Amino acid sequence: MIQERRSVNNFDPTRKLDNETLKKIVDLAVHAPSAYNLQPWRIIVVQSDEAKEKFWNLAYKQPKIKDAAVNLLIVGNKNGWDKENPVWDEMLKTVGGNVEAVEGAQKGTAYSYGSTEERRIAFAQANAGLLSMSIMYAASTLGIDSHPMNGYDYDGVHKEFGLAEHEMPVMNICLGFFDQSKTLNPRRPRRGFEEITKVF
Repeated sequence: MIQERRSVNNFDPTRKLDNETLKKIVDLAVHAPSAYNLQPWRIIVVQSDEAKEKFWNLAYKQPKIKDAAVNLLIVGNKNGWDKENPVWDEMLKTVGGNVEAVEGAQKGTAYSYGSTEERRIAFAQANAGLLSMSIMYAASTLGIDSHPMNGYDYDGVHKEFGLAEHEMPVMNICLGFFDQSKTLNPRRPRRGFEEITKVF
């Protein structure tokens, strides 16, 4: 299944994606790992013609924005490590009410993920990236094609879609169905184990 997933650049604009299937995709995808299970992400579903038009203009008028059944803007939370995250309450229950354990984890994450702006950005991007790939594989298991993209006006998206100051758009995922009238180019070769690893 992993080898079968492709990034589809041409979508059939006549085929829609029902909300029940979309919900299944997201509910499967959220099993992606995240730092301390903090899940510092949310998804903006760009589905209506009006929303697609808005995003299309911010994405340099790329046809796939309108042709895809739906676009999922993956938003990372740069502050997802802080004490405001409700996941900490869940963690407290998981560790049997051990306040010291939770406070220790909070202290560690505050340093590792929140001590500089660069770390806050990396935290948001890394975790949202894990969710993004999980979404694409989940979609693939349900016969839905996808295409990840970063080609859009980040500041414009931040403003037009009402992101908070501590949030950042990390990626858009076009979801839909490949336009069968087009030809999907052969998969380009990937660099394998021998090329990308160094064993110590």
